[in-house]
Amino acid sequence: MPLVVNGMERSFTFKKGNEMIILSDPHPSDTPEAIMSYYSNLYPELTTASVHGPEIKEDKAVYEFKTTIGTKG
Repeated sequence: MPLVVNGMERSFTFKKGNEMIILSDPHPSDTPEAIMSYYSNLYPELTTASVHGPEIKEDKAVYEFKTTIGTKG
């Protein structure tokens, strides 16, 4: 019996105000940085964000986009 390797599903999150936005993975072969760039058209605050993770949650690799806009100190 051959061994079958399946990739782990990814999702991306970032905090906007008091809300946590969850973004799906539009291109599984792209890097997390490329996905952040893709979503920066919809969420301009992602242009200055950085990628953190992944953290494994419920059989998904969850990456967090963290931005410094609107933070003090």
